[in-house]
Amino acid sequence: MSERPPISPRSPRAALEPEKVPPPPRRSARARNPFVVIGNAIITIVLVLMIGAGLVYYYGRQTIEAPGPLQEDKIVNIPSRAGMADIAEVLQREGVIDSNRWAFIGAVFAMKARSDLKPGEYNFQKSASLREVIATIVEGKVVQHSVTIPEGLTSEQILARLGENDIFAGGVREIPREGTLLPETYKFPRGTSREQVVQRMQQAQKRLVAEIWEHRSPDIPIKTPEQLVTLASIVEKETGKSDERSRVAAVFSNRLRQKIKLQSDPTIIYGLVGGKGTLGRPIKRSEITQPSPYNTYVIDGLPPGPISNPGRASLEAAANPARTRDLFFVADGTGGHTFTETYDQHQKNVARLRAMEKQIQNDTVEPAADDPPPAGAAAAPADATATTAKPAAKKPARAAPARQGAAQQGAAQSTAPVVQQ
Repeated sequence: MSERPPISPRSPRAALEPEKVPPPPRRSARARNPFVVIGNAIITIVLVLMIGAGLVYYYGRQTIEAPGPLQEDKIVNIPSRAGMADIAEVLQREGVIDSNRWAFIGAVFAMKARSDLKPGEYNFQKSASLREVIATIVEGKVVQHSVTIPEGLTSEQILARLGENDIFAGGVREIPREGTLLPETYKFPRGTSREQVVQRMQQAQKRLVAEIWEHRSPDIPIKTPEQLVTLASIVEKETGKSDERSRVAAVFSNRLRQKIKLQSDPTIIYGLVGGKGTLGRPIKRSEITQPSPYNTYVIDGLPPGPISNPGRASLEAAANPARTRDLFFVADGTGGHTFTETYDQHQKNVARLRAMEKQIQNDTVEPAADDPPPAGAAAAPADATATTAKPAAKKPARAAPARQGAAQQGAAQSTAPVVQQ
C-alpha cells in the first residue's frame, strides 16, 4: 500500500479559508509567437472551408445529377442571343428544369459552360438531369428536320416548297438554273437560311453529276455533263417507274444517234410554261408544232437545257442506258410502257391502248342514245391520244414518244387535243 502524506493539523480558521489555487503555467515563448498564432488561425479557416466546400460539392453534385422533372422527351427552342438567365427562364417555363432556376445558373458556372451555351432547337430526354441539359446545349446537338425534295420538280417549284416550310429562314436572291438542284432527302436544323439550303443542293448535284459522268457508258451520244443532265431531266418527266428509266433513256439515246427528233411531250410543256412546271390543261395539236427552243417535235436533238431537276436514278439511266434498239414507247394502260423498235409495231400498241381506253370509258359512262359523238373524235389520228391511258403518277406528262415518228410518217392533222397526264 502506498503511504499517504501526513495530515498536517490546521486551525479552524485556516480550514475555513479557501485554498489558493496555484497559477497556471506560463505559455512558452514559442507558443506566444505571432507566426504560430496566425498559422493556427489559417489552418482552422482552411479546415472550415474544406468542410464547407465538401458539403457544397456534395449538395451540388446531387442537384446536378438528380433526374429532372420532364415526364417525356420534349423539343425546346433556345432563341438566339439568349443569355444564361433567359435560357434558364425558357427551360423552367417548358418544364425541363424545376422552379429553382438558380440551380441551373450555378450548374453552368460549375461546369464552366457560360460562354459555350448555343441557341437552337434541342430535344431534351425524359428526366434529363441538369448536367445532361447543359451538355446538350453546349454540344449544340440541335434537332435535324428531314426535308424531301421530289424528283422532277423545276427550280421554281423547289423554291416554292422551301418557301412554304417554316423551319427555314430568309429568302433566295434568284432562282437557280434549271437542273442544278439535286432532289434528295436532306436534314436541316431550324433556322437554316433558304440560301444555304439551295447552296447545299447545288453542291450535292455537282458532286453526283461528276461521279456519274466519270462512270458513264463510253458509247452514249452525250458530249458534256450538262447534256447528261438535260437528257436525264426528260427521262425523269417521262416515267415514274424505276425499272423503266434505263429503257426510256435508251429510246432517246437511240434516236439521238439516228438523228431522229426526240418528240417528248414534257419538252413542249416546258417550252410553254417554263419553270411553272405544269400546263394545267391538255396539250393542243397546234402546240405540238409551235416553234420553241424546247419543243423536241420541232428542234433536232436535245433542248438547250434541262426541263426539270432529275434525281440520281434518272441521271444514272441517262449515263448508262439499256442496250436496246427501241425507238418508240407508249403507255400500256397499267402504269407502265410498251417499247418497240418499229413504227408498225408501235402503231399496233397505240391501237391496243386506244381500245383499252374506249372500253374503260364505256364501262364508266354510258352515253345517251341520242347524244352525238364528240367533235373531232372520228378524225383523231392514231398519234393524237397515244398518251391518254396512262394512270396518274408523279409526272405531269408521260410517254410522248408514243407519237414518235408519227409526224414524220405524214399522219393526218387534227384539232382534237392531245390529252396530257
